[in-house]
Amino acid sequence: MRLFILGLGYSVRRFVRKFGDSFSHVAGTVRDPAQRNDLAGIEVHEFSGGSPARETVERISEADVLLISIPPGSSGDPAIAAFGDVLAAGRRKVVYLSTIGVYGDHAGGWVDESTPPQATLERTRMRVAAEQAWADATGGEAAILRLAGIYGPGRNALVTLRAGTARRIIKPGQVFNRIHVDDIAGAIMAAIQREGEGTWNVCDDEPAPPQDVITYAAKLMNVAPPPEEAFETAEMSAMARSFYASSARVSNARLKRELGVTLAYPTYRHGLDALWHIGEGR
Repeated sequence: MRLFILGLGYSVRRFVRKFGDSFSHVAGTVRDPAQRNDLAGIEVHEFSGGSPARETVERISEADVLLISIPPGSSGDPAIAAFGDVLAAGRRKVVYLSTIGVYGDHAGGWVDESTPPQATLERTRMRVAAEQAWADATGGEAAILRLAGIYGPGRNALVTLRAGTARRIIKPGQVFNRIHVDDIAGAIMAAIQREGEGTWNVCDDEPAPPQDVITYAAKLMNVAPPPEEAFETAEMSAMARSFYASSARVSNARLKRELGVTLAYPTYRHGLDALWHIGEGR
């Protein structure tokens, strides 16, 4: 199989490191080709949302698998705008990385893939529209993976605690799901190997208050956790505050049942334990 990745970000780079040998050729796009750290073995193409290069279009037309991690913009999905003709001209496996944010606020209640999206934030409304656009562009054959909050090497509570930037923001009743980047990689590969379309939540087993994660990381590091801050009075950017507008417990039962995924890190404790073991936050 030949793989083309639209948007070589954190999660898909990890996917390539774990599963790149499963493909005969791997190519993908970056905004700035000069930023090529950790891209060994990947044929890199520049794409920032404008008119694509002929070579990029050719590589996509040759691909057996298309993996999309570029976020949509206010004018829609830039990849569909740029490569719509190529997508319509041939059949290939398409996996689109979305977000569990599309479910909106459920006051901490459980949701699953049958729950209608009720996105209220502009960025999540754009995600809902992008999911539908990819379904339309592929004749309903796209695999949609809705990702929870991503953590992993270099991006976790141990790192933020060591850097002195971790905070314990307390909003009663607030819970989030998370997902380790290695489990995202496993879910992507499972979606590629499965025939047909579908939508799956890629999240852990245990939605939890965000302050619990910081407290557990501090315990591993044997340091005092940062002081609690009330959400109502905490100084936060508008973007950071907006993440607290939605609280839901997201089920991953369909991911396990239909894709056969067994999470390596089913809770944040499993993930942080493993990260601490390899030296994160030291």
